[in-house]
Amino acid sequence: MNLHLIAPSGCLPDPTVVDQGIAWLKGKGVNVQNISCTQRQFQRFAGTDIERLEDINAIAHLSNTVVMSLRGGYGLSRLMNDIQWQAIGNQVHKGLQIVGHSDFTAFNLGLFAKTGAPSFAGPMFSYDFCGDVSSFTWKHFNQVISHSTLEVEVLSPQSIEKPIGIDLSDQAVLWGGNLTMLTSLLGTDYMPSHEQVKGGILFLEDVNEHPYRLERMLYQLIDAGYLAEQRAILIGEISAYKLSETDRGYDLDQALGAIRQRLNCQVPVLTDLPFGHCADKLTLPIGRFASISASQTGYILKSNW
Repeated sequence: MNLHLIAPSGCLPDPTVVDQGIAWLKGKGVNVQNISCTQRQFQRFAGTDIERLEDINAIAHLSNTVVMSLRGGYGLSRLMNDIQWQAIGNQVHKGLQIVGHSDFTAFNLGLFAKTGAPSFAGPMFSYDFCGDVSSFTWKHFNQVISHSTLEVEVLSPQSIEKPIGIDLSDQAVLWGGNLTMLTSLLGTDYMPSHEQVKGGILFLEDVNEHPYRLERMLYQLIDAGYLAEQRAILIGEISAYKLSETDRGYDLDQALGAIRQRLNCQVPVLTDLPFGHCADKLTLPIGRFASISASQTGYILKSNW
């Protein structure tokens, strides 16, 4: 496997970790390319806007390659207007595979909105491969990238009234990513249209966001007409926030409960999807059809293409 790195967002806090990631991946038969991008730094970014934009647009000339974002943070929002979407989309349809999460959600959804081309929400080089590598993350990444198959079973109690069954024949598009980034795209050309994702399966994650902020963003998606159109909503890792005295016990479960009520329990909101800012994460295809079967004890998510 050829793994081509791009650094469209934040710079590495510690660039010395790169060698560890390269060595680990080399042991798995992965050839890591464009390593020089890992050493760039301009202000808080992994290079100037021009350098980071060139990183992205250069992938329009790659083939038989997996492109992976170095890390998240912030930076893609500054570049969206100048990305060569159609040229990159054309290469995806020829076999180019692109993966990342967090800030990279803007690219994932922008590509789908602009071209209909799929990509992957999944691991990033510095977070997932430059330290203790999760066997779960590697297994599912390899399964998706090399075998075009996603299958995961989540065994945890779910707040649903009756079993759910969504088949591949239902053509439910899997889409989503970081909630903050997704919400920031509302009203822009980079947000998938209602026609593209109606009847879909939406997955969401976030980090450093308090439950009331998450609830507020979910209300915004409801009022924009997106959530009620979904067949299911999957909540991944929501981490690194701290409740305060003023919350008076108001937590994430209560926030999600309010969203379920607003949706009149017509759209199942499932939890504990292993995805987000966590060590054990799935690689999820954005823009592919998926199936899901769920009960009060858990659910199974599948896709193949």
